[in-house]
Formats: sequence, structure tokens, C-alpha cells
Amino acid sequence: MRIALCEARTADPCPRPARISSEHARSGLFEGASGSEAAGKGHAAPAHARSAAQRLSEGRRGLNTSRIRMSIVTVQLGQCGNQIGQELFNAVCADVRGTHGLCSKKENESYRDACKERFFREEESEVPVARAVLVDMEPKVISQTLSIAARSGCWKYDDRSHFCQKQGSGNNWANGYSVHGPRHKEAIMNLVQKEAEKCDRLGGFFTIMSMAGGTGSGLGAFVTQCLRDAFPTSFILNHVIWPYGTGEVIVQNYNSVLTLSHLYQSSDALLVHENDVIHKICAQLMNMKQISFRDVNQVIAHQLGSVFQPSYTAEGGSRYSRNPLGDLMETLVPHPEFKMLGLRNIPQMPENSLAYSTFSWPGLLKHLRQMLIANAQMEEGIDWQVRPPRPGFSIPSSHPTNKPLHFNTSIANLVILRGKDTHSIDLGSFRDPSLYTSWLNPQDAFNAWKTPRAFNKYEKSASLVSNSQFLLKPLDNIVGKAWNMFASKFFTDFQCLIHFPTVLSTPRAYIHQYTKFGIEEEDFLDSFTALEQVISSYTLL
Repeated sequence: MRIALCEARTADPCPRPARISSEHARSGLFEGASGSEAAGKGHAAPAHARSAAQRLSEGRRGLNTSRIRMSIVTVQLGQCGNQIGQELFNAVCADVRGTHGLCSKKENESYRDACKERFFREEESEVPVARAVLVDMEPKVISQTLSIAARSGCWKYDDRSHFCQKQGSGNNWANGYSVHGPRHKEAIMNLVQKEAEKCDRLGGFFTIMSMAGGTGSGLGAFVTQCLRDAFPTSFILNHVIWPYGTGEVIVQNYNSVLTLSHLYQSSDALLVHENDVIHKICAQLMNMKQISFRDVNQVIAHQLGSVFQPSYTAEGGSRYSRNPLGDLMETLVPHPEFKMLGLRNIPQMPENSLAYSTFSWPGLLKHLRQMLIANAQMEEGIDWQVRPPRPGFSIPSSHPTNKPLHFNTSIANLVILRGKDTHSIDLGSFRDPSLYTSWLNPQDAFNAWKTPRAFNKYEKSASLVSNSQFLLKPLDNIVGKAWNMFASKFFTDFQCLIHFPTVLSTPRAYIHQYTKFGIEEEDFLDSFTALEQVISSYTLL
């Protein structure tokens, strides 16, 4: 197989797997149809690939959802997942207990009740218990996480809802996926089942995991598949931490490619945070000098809380969202081919600067819209020269790069506004048809959620969750790096056989670390091919 591959690549020793052509990708799938319509036109999707709208419809059958408040079970995987999960529950609990709501007492009580039902359950001790399952292959982080939560006095984890072992995954995706996953599947899924049964109505699962290591990525991908099999109609949102570009682990690009390709099969959506971006926010916006992992995790937790805390999903609504994951998916994932969600949040600044700062909704939204258009990672350093395509400006499908420089095309966007005077805000600029792909109605592609209740001491704050080309460049980069590492093995083996036929093999660019746990070269090729198609689909927007 390796020889055949190399012989076919003499002109270019390491090209990446070919992407499906624009004609094939679009034929009968997107033309003139919304995602849910397209999925029904001769393209029956398997159970794991159904659109969020289809899954929401299934979950709602026979239910009066206006009276049912649905809960989220968080599954924290690996060191990164457990540390971020703990910071998220801290942020949510601090927000609920805070006196900075800047709204009526009735509004505040309604907000607190919705939040508690969403993330916590009550026990006899009256200390809220997080609806969470903690999983790691080493005991240290879980022990620390349980202890920190208990010492807070505000909330705690259930002492019986965690699973750990004494030996980690060694930063090896295959070890987590092929060894630890099958070996501990029954124990982990029993914990998940018990936590799900404690919900009056289960809304879905929110998993938190890293892509770079072994447990969070490999075991996380395995557990996500198990969740899909065990709860076929429940929503699964994977929160994925993108590794630092400079490298945390030598094989992080392999781990990332395998993680993303497997999650794409099982998850309803992937909400991504890039470590490099959050680090930059800590340094430039939060004015931190010595940035720790905890600092990074707290910024991530704040951004997640700005999305998942209760808000009104309908204009003029009087009840908070009853099914937060379902509403999020229905709003942002119109077709299972497009599952990559990015998150932007403004303003972000040190707490001691808040008292000296004032914000206006027009100013915040002007910055947020330009961050969307120019694919800016934060409000500092936005490229204001980037503009949407002119009305009537058409781009040949074979030349997607002819778009205005750096313009970020969207499939769907959700803006969440928190604070006073949200009822009077004009959001028409986010409904501009030029921001969106041509195969979706802009009126369906944009939604806004609002609440007069302030969040985390910010008098006014805005979050943008976007299914767009936000993540196209980092995805292309990580796949390219992994492919170059992988393909160098094929080329070296081919050269070796030609020039040194008595030598049986050359160094395998770390592939042997995966094959010894059952992940073969064909599995890598399948993952590369799957992600190349994701890249192609987003490129063609």
C-alpha cells in the first residue's frame, strides 16, 4: 500500500488526500435547500448524522416543552476537561449567587431557578450538586477538582460520580480510544446513566475535552460514541480545546486529527476554544503578566457561561429557554455537514477596570459584527478594512478564493445579549444577506437571545456563537501538519526501498505508537479524508 501511494505521488511526495469537487459537494445537497430540507432529498442521514432540527423534533414529540425545563449533564474528560469543568461550575454558581444582576427581584429569582435546574440538583445538605461525571485515567486532577469544589461551600460534585485509574494514556490517542475506552466503558457509562436518571428531563450532554493529549481526546472520542449509542435522541455538544500552535505534545496533530474526525461522526456540534487565542486575551485584554492554565481556564469558563446561562430565546419572551442545548443546535446547526462552532465574547477586561468603563450597545455590536466579518479573535486589533461582498456580487463555485480578502462567510449566527435595555437594540446589521452562504435564508440564519439580567459583573455584554469559517484556517493548518508528518513516513519508506532494498523499514514518524494499540494507517487515512471534506465544505461557502 505504501509503495503504491508513493509511486502515485512522484511529482509531489506528500499531497494531502483529495477533497471532493465543488460540483459533487453541492449537487443535490445545498442548491436551493435549507440544511434540513437538503438532508431529506435523497440523502438519508444515519442516526449519528441527523441535523439538530431533526433531533429536536424527535425529542419534542409528545412533550409540552413550554412546561418542561431540561437539564444538562456535563462529562469532564481528562485533566483539561476536569479543570475547565470545575471553573465553569464556579463561574455559573458565582453568577447565580451574585448581587450584580441589575434587574428586578422577580427576574433574578426566575434566572436563578432556571440556572440551578440546568446545571445543578439539590440534596439534603442544600448545597447544589453539579450534574456532572468526572473521568480521568489518573487520580490527581480529579481529587483536586473534587476538593476545590467542596471547599467553595457554594456547590460540590457528587462523590460517587467520578471515575479514575492509576495509569494515564501517555498522550496517546490510541491508548485512550482503543484500550482505556473499551476496558472501562461499562463503569463510565453506568455513572453517566445514573446522572441522567437524576434529571427530571434530560436535555443532553456537554462534554469538555482537550484534543492534544490521550485521555481527553482518545477516551473522549470513545465516550462520545457511547453517548450517541446509549442516548440516540439526546443532544451532544463537545467542547474542544485546540492545542497551542507551538506544541504541547509531539504527536498533538495526530491526536487532533483523530479526535475531530471521530467526534464529527457522533456529536451534534463541536464548540471550539483555541488556547493561543485565549492566551492572547489574557495578555492583551486582561493585562495578565504571568499567565497560568487556571487564568486561561477562567476566561474559557466565563465565555461558556455567557452562552449557557439562561436567556430568552424568543423576542419579548417571558420564559427562559427550557431546552438550552436543543435551542442552540436548532439555531446553529442546520445541516450535519457543518458542526464547527466558534465563540466570541465582549467586553473582556480586568475586574478593577470595570468601574471606570462604560459601554453602549451600538458600540459593542459594531465591534462584534466586525469581529464576525473579519474573523477577529478579540475586539483589539480588528481589521476594519474587511467588508462583505457587494450586493449582486457572485463568486464562481470553482473560485471561492475570489471573495473579498479575509471575509468570513457564515452559515448561522447567534448573538446573546445580557444587561439593561436589551429590548431596544437594533440587530438588523447581523441579518445582512451578504454575511451568509447563499443556500440559507438570512432570516433563518440569524437569531438573538436576550435577558435583562447582567452576567459576571458586566453591565452590558454580548456573545457571538458562529457556525462559519472561523475555524477553517486553524483546521487546515492542523490537518496539514499532521499530514506532512504522516506522509514523510511513506516517502521515506519508498526512498529506502529504491536505494537500500536490504533495509526493511525506516522510522515511522511515531505511527508505531498508535499501531501497537490497534489504530492502523488506514484509520489515519480515513480521518484525513473525512477532515479534508469538512475543510472543503466550509471553503465552498
